[in-house]
Parts: sequence; C-alpha cells; structure tokens
Amino acid sequence: MEERLPPLNALRAFESTARHLSIKKAAEELFVTPAAVSQQIKMLENYLETQLFERKIRSISLTEDGSKLFPYAEEGFSKLEEGIRQIRRTMESNELVVSVSPTFAAKWLLPRLGIFNKAYPQYRLRIDASDNLVSFRNDGVDVALRYGQGNYPGVHCECLMEEVVVPVCSPTLADENHPLNKPDDLRHHVLLRNSWQIGQENAPCWGMWLRAAGVCNVDPDAGHNFSTEFLAVQAAIEGQGVALTAKALVDRDIRAGRLIFPFDETHAQPAKFCYFLVCPEAHLRYKKVQAFRDWIFEELKK
Repeated sequence: MEERLPPLNALRAFESTARHLSIKKAAEELFVTPAAVSQQIKMLENYLETQLFERKIRSISLTEDGSKLFPYAEEGFSKLEEGIRQIRRTMESNELVVSVSPTFAAKWLLPRLGIFNKAYPQYRLRIDASDNLVSFRNDGVDVALRYGQGNYPGVHCECLMEEVVVPVCSPTLADENHPLNKPDDLRHHVLLRNSWQIGQENAPCWGMWLRAAGVCNVDPDAGHNFSTEFLAVQAAIEGQGVALTAKALVDRDIRAGRLIFPFDETHAQPAKFCYFLVCPEAHLRYKKVQAFRDWIFEELKK
C-alpha cells in the first residue's frame, strides 16, 4: 500500500529547522514567522504521531525519530532543487533539440532552416534525424516531428498537416519505352517501397494505393525496398523506379523538375497518417519551443 506523504510545507519547516537546529533561523530562511514554523512542525508531529524535536528553554534537538527523518527530508529537498535548476537551465538554454524523421528533415525542414535561423538567431539548432521513438527526459529532446497516427500517450500532440500520398518518378522514366499514362502502366516499372511501413496498420503503401486506383495486375510487394522514404524518393529522382510518398515532401522536387506526378491529381490518396508536432506539455512553456512551433505553423501556411 502506498504511503501518503505529509504536507510539503510541514516537511519543509521540519527540514529547515532540523538543519539549523533553530526555529528562528528556519523562519528567516522560509520568510515566515517563528510561530508559523512551530505550527507546521506540530502539524507534522501530529500527522506522524511522534515527537521530532526535544524542546528546551534556549535550544532544540532532534529526537530519535527526528534524526531518522532528517537525512531523507534533506536529500529529498536537495533533489527537488536540483531538478528545478535543471529545468530552468533547459528552458533558458539557447540550444533547441529537434527529433525528426530523416525524410521530413531532408525534404521539408532543412531547406527552410535558414528562414528559422534568420527569424530566431538567438537559438542554436541540433537536429536528430531518426524515426525511432525518443525519451524527452533521457535524450534531451525539446520537440519531435513524427509521421504517424498521433497515438502518442502522455504528451502534447498536434497535427501539422493533413497529407495525401502520390506516385512520383523521374521525367525521363515516364518517357521511356513504357510511358506512364494510367495506373495500370505501373506493371512495366519498378515500385520503390519503404520498409518502415511494413506491419504499420493504415500506413500508406503501394497495396493501399493500387487498391484505391482499381489496379489488380501489379504486385505491391515487388520492386526495391528502402529503410527510409527519403531513400526511395532519391531512387525515384535517379530514375530507378516509381516511389509512393507524401505530396508535401516532394513539392520542391516537382517545381525543380526532378520529379513528376505521372498521373493526374485524382489519383492522390488521402493518408490516415500525418505529420505531428510532439512534446511534453511542460515543454510548451519553453520560449524556444514556442518559437519553433509558431514558425513551423507559419511556414505551413505558405
């Protein structure tokens, strides 16, 4: 059965008094009256049903039970103070640690970081490009950008953008012996797939897209497999096949002519996954996280 702790103010009054062996000095340290300290100590003694101090005319000393409690109270408040100092150091640090999937980092975030640096020169970015789940406490991450369904318990989670997935390929591939005029033409081409999608329920994949397009004679598991979406897209740019990717990630490649949509926009499929901004609720109070959040939502409006 879990032991309920006494009131924190009573413990604080006890710890300070025990450290100074003086109610007057404890009152000065806690910015209260000696009577208030005495009242808190009496409340703690009643709660624990034991005497913690021997009270003499001109001095006080710890009883046996008081001596047992004091080192734990002292260590507990010391750890609390250190924890608060660490939180304040993190909040005031000018380093902003962003964990982001490699594909989103390479295709969306990195090309725009100059805009963020110009708007917020006081912050120094550290980008951790990984699809792995992170521990905000142990890994020192301030905020994460993740592609998924948003089921991240215990943290703040905001959808950045609703997404659609589209097939993309090099313009040279579309003009070869087997042009890509309709989805059925994919049977003549190599499909470029992402291995992270395997086993992910509702993850956008070739099987999902082909079913929606009404294509039955193309094997969705054929072709080449890549560990990240970025590598699959890069292979498509190199003319090695057709990749299925989030439309927002390849807008710059489309505008630059490195990639094309081989089919019309009616074959863009809404994805049940989307990109999320994820962080502990407490991190939303960090000025650097607020700045990054405001900036990324402003960029998404463009």
